[in-house]
Amino acid sequence: MKFTVVTGLSGSGKTQVLKFLEDNGYFCIDNLPPVLIPKLAELFFTTNPKFEKVALVIDMRVGEMINELLSNLEELKRSGYHYTLLFVNASDEVLIKRYKETRHSHPIDSDEGLVGSIRLERQMLETIYNEADFVIDTSNLALYELWKKLKKIYMSDNDEENRIKINIIPFGFKYGLPMDADLVFDVRCFPNPFYIPELKKKTGNDKEVYDFVMSFEETQKFYKQLYEMIYDLLPLYYDEGKESVTVAIGCTGGKHRSVTLSNKLGEDLKKKGYTVNMIYRDIEKGK
Repeated sequence: MKFTVVTGLSGSGKTQVLKFLEDNGYFCIDNLPPVLIPKLAELFFTTNPKFEKVALVIDMRVGEMINELLSNLEELKRSGYHYTLLFVNASDEVLIKRYKETRHSHPIDSDEGLVGSIRLERQMLETIYNEADFVIDTSNLALYELWKKLKKIYMSDNDEENRIKINIIPFGFKYGLPMDADLVFDVRCFPNPFYIPELKKKTGNDKEVYDFVMSFEETQKFYKQLYEMIYDLLPLYYDEGKESVTVAIGCTGGKHRSVTLSNKLGEDLKKKGYTVNMIYRDIEKGK
């Protein structure tokens, strides 16, 4: 079971952290009173074991109850539950700029205005800041840089290698391009099984069609380059914050060549541990 608590200064980027955790399988609760932490952990980790990863965001919106956070986390530890405490930080100058841009109200109403509210919040959270397992300063971070830091904290090397999901769509150009494709490849340059009478009614899912398409040296060369390029690109897409990539491979009708090469690509990526979803968009058309 993975249990994490996210806290920090208002406007520092906790919402983006929460989005990252949600996208990576965490059940997330925002603005939870700290006193409920031990009971919530018991509920999730004993009566509802399906919640394998839980994240809580607790900050100054709970008011003076924020002072109880560390004592409630200590109670959690005494009960045998492991947790990670992440503090999200940012400079006063950056926080002021963000508040002016969003026009949100600060949760602390200070007589000294926004600057006073930020400084008072920083003082109130100082003890929590010092006890945090991890601190991320978002002052100069682009979103993809923030996600890189979060991946290092919350995902093992094995998770990171295999996390990105791949959708592969064999399609027919005669029916139009897939609208959600990130990468599109045209395989109409290879011999078409459609013109072989005994293969015309079959598809790339049939061994006879697969063997025909892959029997040509040109096809083998193309596929080798295709696979190596996509395999090298996947970690780069992941580092930029993408959780899935859609690869579309098209032939004329979306039944023979595109299906054959899509299936082979999917099989080889699965061998590398990736999660692959095959979408045969046009294979049933034109029968």
